[in-house]
Amino acid sequence: MAKKRSGVREPDGTSLIEKESTTKEMQPVKAAQYTEGGSARMSLLILVTIFACAASVMYLVYRNFPELSEDERDKIKIPKDMDDAKALGTVLSKYKDTYYTQVLLAYFATYIFLQTFAIPGSIFLSILSGYLYPFPLALFLVCLCSGLGASFCYMLSYLVGRPMVYKYLTEKAHKWSQQVDKHREHLINYIIFLRITPFLPNWFINITSPVINVPLGVFFFGTFLGVAPPSFVAINAGTTLYKLTTAGEAVSWYSLAVLAVLAVVSILPVCFQRKLQEKME
Repeated sequence: MAKKRSGVREPDGTSLIEKESTTKEMQPVKAAQYTEGGSARMSLLILVTIFACAASVMYLVYRNFPELSEDERDKIKIPKDMDDAKALGTVLSKYKDTYYTQVLLAYFATYIFLQTFAIPGSIFLSILSGYLYPFPLALFLVCLCSGLGASFCYMLSYLVGRPMVYKYLTEKAHKWSQQVDKHREHLINYIIFLRITPFLPNWFINITSPVINVPLGVFFFGTFLGVAPPSFVAINAGTTLYKLTTAGEAVSWYSLAVLAVLAVVSILPVCFQRKLQEKME
């Protein structure tokens, strides 16, 4: 009787024992899919909440700005093109001397906000800094804002971005992880090189770095130093802001050659050390 019961089969030819085994195997898979979906939804909810808080801070900064006319108020917005940057520069330069702290704080907060949430427009703020401030201050300000904003984006990705990276950027993140592992001993040089060159988008570097275990300290200093050469070009163009019609005019063949040289210089120590190690071996 026992043998007959164990061999009982359904009309489709599958035994009850086989069905029970298949059901047990499927349960963990379904549970994993449910957990991943729930994690992605929770991450999205947290991201929206953090964005709302950051937007509230930006609103408070705007509220503490000097009293503006209706026409000036329309020009206070995140620049999308060179015309917007020129209009914003006109308003900020008017109030910069009288309300120096408020204008500087508004610039600082806006730049970091854009970098943190990977919102386009920071290139125009870099150009604008060359118009508003002396070159040394403008360069330090842009490098600091870029380093802090990218680091906040890094921490945001570490907190809530992993499920999204695993879901939408798996293949690209895996390839970059292999490259990072090759340069693990000279990671800061590699980050500087990537910031100078356009091989990887900045938003991709910011989002995936915590997932592939790039240390935050290395990430910050690599970004701070790496954005200096491109920022040098943008800030220098800002001194002639009102002669520009597009952001592309800020980049000349000379500036591209300078960036290429600096990119090579940033990676030279790695090449020299590798050759020295090969000779020693």
